[in-house]
Amino acid sequence: MAETVEPMIGIIGGSGLYEIDTLEDRSWRRVLSPWGESSDELLFGRLGGVRCVFLPRHGRGHRLSPTHLDYRANIDVLKRAGCTDLISLSAVGSLKPELAPGQFVIVDQFIDRSFAREKSFFGEGCVAHVSMADPVCARLGDALEAAAGALALPVTRRGTYLVMEGPQFSTRAESELYRSWGCSVIGMTNMPEAKLAREAELCYATVAMVTDYDCWHDEHEAVSVDAVVQVLLANADKARALVGAVVPALGRARGPCPCGCDRALGAALITAPEKRDARLMAKLDAVAGRLLPGN
Repeated sequence: MAETVEPMIGIIGGSGLYEIDTLEDRSWRRVLSPWGESSDELLFGRLGGVRCVFLPRHGRGHRLSPTHLDYRANIDVLKRAGCTDLISLSAVGSLKPELAPGQFVIVDQFIDRSFAREKSFFGEGCVAHVSMADPVCARLGDALEAAAGALALPVTRRGTYLVMEGPQFSTRAESELYRSWGCSVIGMTNMPEAKLAREAELCYATVAMVTDYDCWHDEHEAVSVDAVVQVLLANADKARALVGAVVPALGRARGPCPCGCDRALGAALITAPEKRDARLMAKLDAVAGRLLPGN
C-alpha cells in the first residue's frame, strides 16, 4: 500500500513579504539548525485548516542580502519543522517585453550564476549528486497555476529564472546577454535554495513576481529600489491571496510525489556507508534522515 503523506506547507517570503497575517493559531518560534542560523524565526499556523510554516527569506525588516543568507540553515529548519512542500515567492526583474511589472511567473528552470554561497549539504565525508534536470515540482506548479487562475492574477506558466549573485543590479551588457540565452526573469535568491530543497527531498516551486524590466528596456528607466518597492507592495497583497488559495488545495492527504521530489536522495548518495563521516551524517539527520541507519 502506498504511503500516505500528511502535507505541511512551507512558504518562503521574498522581498516585500515578511508576514502572512491571515494565518490562524499563529506563533513565531526559533528552530535550531546545525548548519547555522536561519534568516528569522518560523511563523507556524494554519490556513484553511492546513498546517503551514512561513519564513521571511531576508528576515523581518529585510536585514540580510542575498549573498549573506544562510540557505542551508533555511532549508534545514523548514525540513525540521515538518514541511513536505515549499512555495518560494521571489521578486524578480523581467527579461521579456511581455512579462510586465506585476506579472507572476511560475518558473520551471533556473540558470545559476551565483558564486559566493554554500550550495550543498553534502561534500567531504559524504558525497551526493541529485538530479536537477527538472528543478521544480510540476505538481506544485499545477496547483499554483490553478489558484492564480481562479483569482484572475496575471500569471505565466513556465520560464527560466537567471540567478545572479548581487547585491548590485545587472549591467546593460549582462542583461542583454541573459536575454540572448532565452531567460525570462532575473533575481538573486532562488539558487542554491532550489538545489538544497531537492537535496532535502522537499517538493519545491517558485512564483517569481516581476517588479521591473531590469535595465535592458529602452522605454523604461533602469531598475531602482524606489521603483521596485512600489510594485513590491502591490505584488505582496496578490502573493498573500495566492498563498491563501493554494495552501488549502495542497493540504489534502496524498501519496508520494509523482515527480519523485521526496525520493531525490534514493540514488544520489555515492560514498560507501563505512566511509561516511559521522559528524557530517549527524548534521544530515533532518535532510537525509530517512536514509540513515535506524530510520
